[in-house]
Amino acid sequence: MDARRTAWCAASGALIVVAAITAIAAPDWFSVAGSAATALAVVCGLLALSGIVYTAWTARLVGGFFARSVPTPASFPPVTLVKPLHGDEWNLDGQLASFFEQDYPGPVQLLFGVHDAADVALQTVDALRQRYPHAHVTVVADSRLHGPNRKVSNLVNMLPAAEHDVLCFTDSDVTVERDFLRRVVGELQQPDIGLVTCLYRGQCQPGFWPRVSAAATDYQFLPGVVAGLAIGRARPCFGQTIAMTRDTLTRIDGLARFASHLAEDNAIGEAIRDTGAKVAIPPFVVRHACAETTFSRLVSHELRWSRTIRAVDRSGHFGSLVTYPLAWAALAALLSGGAAWSWPLVALALVARGVLKQQVDRVTGERCRGLWVLPISDIVSFSIFIASFLSGRVVWRGVDFGVDGKGQLYPLRND
Repeated sequence: MDARRTAWCAASGALIVVAAITAIAAPDWFSVAGSAATALAVVCGLLALSGIVYTAWTARLVGGFFARSVPTPASFPPVTLVKPLHGDEWNLDGQLASFFEQDYPGPVQLLFGVHDAADVALQTVDALRQRYPHAHVTVVADSRLHGPNRKVSNLVNMLPAAEHDVLCFTDSDVTVERDFLRRVVGELQQPDIGLVTCLYRGQCQPGFWPRVSAAATDYQFLPGVVAGLAIGRARPCFGQTIAMTRDTLTRIDGLARFASHLAEDNAIGEAIRDTGAKVAIPPFVVRHACAETTFSRLVSHELRWSRTIRAVDRSGHFGSLVTYPLAWAALAALLSGGAAWSWPLVALALVARGVLKQQVDRVTGERCRGLWVLPISDIVSFSIFIASFLSGRVVWRGVDFGVDGKGQLYPLRND
């Protein structure tokens, strides 16, 4: 049975269940449906039901996505790992060390870049150099800016020092397994592949809010991408990992053209596809640090991310409302005054989200724990989703920017 047939079966079953509950628990349904609150409750209930079906379908898709095999490299060409740095970060030593410890037979250059030679991140690089004396490490300190996107400017400044033709760009807050490069290179060597990017899970700094952030990454973002790929709607490229050859980079006219983009990773992926090449997403995850230790930091980061998605894919962002079944079910219960028909929706939403969490944890090799955080994360994520429609302003490293319809950044005055 394919995924679409499964979805239809689940939808039909859920509709039958809700219809039966309605007939038994709310015989006077139509007599009260005229009120505005009840009408809104009905809409929320339908959205919750759609979200429950979507969640069940996505749990199945996640299993199939990660059941695929990763191609074995035909050869092990030299690779330059390109890592832009900025300031001190939680677990920076451990994150960078995972790249020093790669089990890769070919030569690997570790290329680090900063805008300021006094950047404290370089202290961590120096310590790792001492710990791994045989590693080939290059550091570039260059303050030139090529646009408002400082990360892209950093990368542009670093690239002249890249010695090898296979380039693997990874963010500073990413942790990988020892076979990461083997897997990425194997995927990059497949026919018609121009770029390899990776899904990611959250890696939590100790504390409550980082766990909330990680739950949003693991059980909203990750399954959402898998579902989008399954229906041909998603065209992702994630800055946490971007691997390509130097020749491919030349074909898209380099990185400087993306220095004004908020979502430079998405723009790079689209440029690759415009050349006729494909973007591959292999069936494994890397780890992305979730270090938002306060509620305000969490909201600021997630709101910037949500508005970024809205800027580059408005219809897809709006369509993601179906990914919040628990929030819609809770609203249905609230607006209906706790009507008997609404509580089974809340229960079904909780079960569906729990099943999805268990599936994601299983296929990515994690222990299924911390279930209690999931409802909190779902409500927070839903609130941020709603807030993303209220303004196009984003705050990035303390600077306010607006975003135009093409995802281009422009600075805003703080009057």
